[in-house]
Amino acid sequence: MNILITGGTGLIGRALICQLALDKHNITVLSRSPQKVYSHFCNEMACWTHLDDKENLNQFDAVINLAGEPIADKRWTPEQKQTLVNSRCKLTQKLVDLIKASDSPPSVLISGSAVGFYGDQGENNVTEETPPKDEFTHQLCAKWENIALDAQTPLTRVCLLRTGIVLSTKGGALPKMSPPFKLGLGGKLGNGKQYMPWIHIDDMVNAIVFLLNDNNTQGAFNLTAPHPVQNKAFTTTLAHVLKRPAFMTVPATILKLMMGESATLVLGGQQAFPKKLLDAGFSFRYPQLEGALEDIIRHKK
Repeated sequence: MNILITGGTGLIGRALICQLALDKHNITVLSRSPQKVYSHFCNEMACWTHLDDKENLNQFDAVINLAGEPIADKRWTPEQKQTLVNSRCKLTQKLVDLIKASDSPPSVLISGSAVGFYGDQGENNVTEETPPKDEFTHQLCAKWENIALDAQTPLTRVCLLRTGIVLSTKGGALPKMSPPFKLGLGGKLGNGKQYMPWIHIDDMVNAIVFLLNDNNTQGAFNLTAPHPVQNKAFTTTLAHVLKRPAFMTVPATILKLMMGESATLVLGGQQAFPKKLLDAGFSFRYPQLEGALEDIIRHKK
């Protein structure tokens, strides 16, 4: 396939492109930093720096849209919230407009989202049909998803990636969490009862490839392992894999002071299940957290 990818230099994008290259697909990466693309991959890979001079996407069989400002890196000031929205929605709208302008459009748009779509769900079992809580993360994801869904026609299906916490040593949450644990200072956040819907980086990539290749899939999918755990269990398991204790607790009040409103990302959660992926026939290589962490840390994935 000829595939256009946005967000190709991020954690998921890098791993996905490596797999798609192994599968002999032709990849074009949309990035404002071509040198960053070439440093991760090779000079032979096609790279676009913008879409302004493009009239359509007739040359592509698929578009995979992973671009977006990291949601947890900064406090959610009004300006940062708008940056989070714009970094996702403006580019997605451009892609949708080009798909709709195509005589022979891509057969699939796979577009990012997050389990934050549901808001903080406490101990509720969360599937793709669960009604969301009207919080900022829901508003952000819903707007992003609705723009992507506008590309759906009989010629183009749309798959939405409601992604959980992607586990990898090469980026995302795990490298930020691990240092205190390695020093024996790790532990739960708040009361530790909040659910953490996680997924191994390999399963994340394999799930995207599965959706790319299965023409019967469309709509929203929870990209999370089938066994979500509470924060207390996650931290205990991480400490066990690292052979360190996990006696500490970071009080919720401290996290709220440090992070402001964005503390909901670590103090809230979703007990999310990948119902639609499983129903479609996808098989997880790493369904259990301990096995996933052992593999990731041992092989530095």
